[in-house]
Amino acid sequence: MARTALLALHYQNEVLHPEGRIKVGMAEKSDIRERVKERASALLAFARGAGIPVISVRIAFQPGHTDVIQNCTIFRNVVKNGAMIDGSWGAEFHDGLGPLPGETVVRHTRVNAFFGTDLDAILRLQDVDQLVVAGIATNSVVSTTVAHAADAGYQVTVAEDACSSGNPDLHRACMENMKLVADVLSVDDITHRQWR
Repeated sequence: MARTALLALHYQNEVLHPEGRIKVGMAEKSDIRERVKERASALLAFARGAGIPVISVRIAFQPGHTDVIQNCTIFRNVVKNGAMIDGSWGAEFHDGLGPLPGETVVRHTRVNAFFGTDLDAILRLQDVDQLVVAGIATNSVVSTTVAHAADAGYQVTVAEDACSSGNPDLHRACMENMKLVADVLSVDDITHRQWR
């Protein structure tokens, strides 16, 4: 029987901690930081308690950024800021929001979590056909991953309050746009649904 998985995207120090070098997903002095962390934690706890597989997705690059294709602003800025080096504090999962022992972790190097990874194969092997997606930033990894998942045939639900953008207007616009290909719900609404 097909089932649901939770994709937890980029809950890493570099994007979530105030001292992180990437501000696309959370402004340095954001007043929603603690709320997003609390909602993400609640979503992870719900999924684990409900037996929903959690797949944590992290972005990380080789030392010297030798595996970064600098074809667009976001990747040029990663290199310029010396961010997301594999093994560094910035690339580590934020306290309390990382994977538990035995859970799947996918590392990627582009915007969309499916591109160049075995994420789709992992999901297909687990007979997953529904995804709950949450993470940072709404206007990059979340929106591109959700679009790809919809194109690949998955039924997608986005946990709106467990996502963030450094620009609240972009967050809202992306959520409205994703409603074309996904259900957009609060964490509380997700926890009150029946999932397979």
